[in-house]
Amino acid sequence: MKKTLFLIFLFVVFVLGVSIAPLSKADDDCLSKAQSLCSQGASSQCTDALRICTDQTSQALQESLKATAPLQSKLDELNTQIKTIKDTVAGIEISLVTKENDINQGYKNLTQQQEILNATIRNYYMESYYNSPLIIFLSSSTASQFTQILGYQRANADRDKAFIINIAMTIQDLETKKKALADQETSLNATKVSLDDQSAQLDKIVSGAKSYQNTLSNQLASLNSIQQSILSQRLGALNIPLFATALGGCSSDINPFKDPGFSPAFGFFSYGVPNRVGLNQFGAFGRAKAGQSYQDILKAYYNFDSIDTRSVTINVDGYGSYSLEDYVKRIYEVPDSWGSQGGMEALKAQAIAARSYALAYTNNGSGSICTTQQCQVFQPDPKGGNWEQAVNATAGQVMIQGGNPIKAWFSSTHGGYIHSSGDVGWSDTSWTKNAVDASSSINSFSDLQSNAYDKDSPWFYCDWGSRSSNNGTAWLTPSEVADIVNVMLLAEKDSSLVNHLYQTDKSNPAGTDTWSADKVKSELGSSAYNSVSSISVSVDFNSGKTTNVTVSGDGKSNSFPGSDFKNYFDLRAPANIQIVGPLYNVEQR
Repeated sequence: MKKTLFLIFLFVVFVLGVSIAPLSKADDDCLSKAQSLCSQGASSQCTDALRICTDQTSQALQESLKATAPLQSKLDELNTQIKTIKDTVAGIEISLVTKENDINQGYKNLTQQQEILNATIRNYYMESYYNSPLIIFLSSSTASQFTQILGYQRANADRDKAFIINIAMTIQDLETKKKALADQETSLNATKVSLDDQSAQLDKIVSGAKSYQNTLSNQLASLNSIQQSILSQRLGALNIPLFATALGGCSSDINPFKDPGFSPAFGFFSYGVPNRVGLNQFGAFGRAKAGQSYQDILKAYYNFDSIDTRSVTINVDGYGSYSLEDYVKRIYEVPDSWGSQGGMEALKAQAIAARSYALAYTNNGSGSICTTQQCQVFQPDPKGGNWEQAVNATAGQVMIQGGNPIKAWFSSTHGGYIHSSGDVGWSDTSWTKNAVDASSSINSFSDLQSNAYDKDSPWFYCDWGSRSSNNGTAWLTPSEVADIVNVMLLAEKDSSLVNHLYQTDKSNPAGTDTWSADKVKSELGSSAYNSVSSISVSVDFNSGKTTNVTVSGDGKSNSFPGSDFKNYFDLRAPANIQIVGPLYNVEQR
């Protein structure tokens, strides 16, 4: 039993040991360096350093989870074995009590037979002395009588002798059992102590692994919180419009086709713009033109209990205070012309969303609100026209959940899908939802282009970023795509090299050398790509996410998870070229 316990303990220590290694000083230095860069306002370096920390910490977390997860069934088995051992110990304890009771009863029985034993022994020795064959012979009248008396006396002596021997053997057996019982009790007590000690150490190992994973998760949460802020700044540099009244659209490079000066060319096109949460302004416009009421539109994008009427004063940064209605009349989020194009219900939905957001953002007027698209686009003069009609038609109306106005986020274009706040990396909220934002089912990119309610948005399908050297486009050459793929393959091969794998046309945020495409290929050897000939994507059209990317070239192919490909693409792609959402496609021209 002790050997079994020891082997169980050694197994768990050996396998789980890797999953509870303490955070290294390098991990702490990584986070400290990133936070220092962020505090200094070094946006680009901060973002890249944060990405390094995130990658390193994510890797450590995944390694820990990888070491722990396969052991879950084994740990359950070990716990079952320990429980079985404990049950066996309990059974042994009961058996020992029974044995002890039997021994004690045996001694009681001996006490009762003690007087008989004493008399038998005394009688045996007396008869052995007086029942001499000579005396019997002299006292017998005949030979027959002598034989009978002698036989009778011998039988009595044998009976007494057998009784005495039986009692003696019983005493010896009880003493032997008593000693064995004492030895078993000593061994059992030692086993119980060992079992409790090793069970405690097993619990410590498992809890240590869980604690380590929790620490890594918390560190990742801290990194992601900072990183989201900086990534927002970088996305801002692309001038991605978050509200529908922004002028122009993206340069899609495809309709009409803009020649980058080389062929073949690969373009990475994202559906929609950040943040894809709450009301989809162009989607609401599409729903209104399809005959939906503003109530229907709001229910499509939010979860709420009711629409109630509220009246408060809103404090606007730099402009003073306004009544809630006067404030909403100065919101410039959607085109006024929509009201004349069948989209009046979309304007009403936007007015209610704007009121709800303002109340939630300011805590029912106790705080203030900014004037940019980071809050809601505000201008000091009333917008008038159809917008003011929509505001008046819905005067005071706000969406309520749990007695409070909801923080009704919105953006210009979602790309055919509605995402919850938790789905985009924000805190989970009960009033946001995940849904397909289309007039009918979506099973392909063709369905998405035809059925999405926001399909007419100028930012519905875009490749973001550009290079003046390539006619202001975001197209990439086959060798540039091959370089991104090689970076992914090398990172999979040796994750410690990630500091060398940033984009080559910017300074290295880790303070080391950035490896060129040739250097990356030399490190990979024969598995490296020189050129990519085709790329295909797999998509979950229920959730609106690219799930897998398959790259082919040089007579081979590799597949990568969609989110990983996006991350490494944004890490290595030249200039400011980025994939800006979870749903993207690859075009080849």
